[in-house]
Amino acid sequence: MKPSTERMLTRIKSIYLFIKKKGSVTTKELVEEFGITERTVQRDLNVLEYNKLVVSIERGVWTTTKKKVKVS
Repeated sequence: MKPSTERMLTRIKSIYLFIKKKGSVTTKELVEEFGITERTVQRDLNVLEYNKLVVSIERGVWTTTKKKVKVS
């Protein structure tokens, strides 16, 4: 796996775990926490949403779904 792909997957996993821990977060909180652009956060959230791991409860606010996930 390319280093850039591995970095992206690590970041997406970290974002998922951060949202799970906090309960719900805003896009802005993710930008500040991870030091990445809003566009990058949005792309990562799109991956998580596509896989039914997060859902937007209102514009710009995200929470995890009830889908069971094994995080390694």
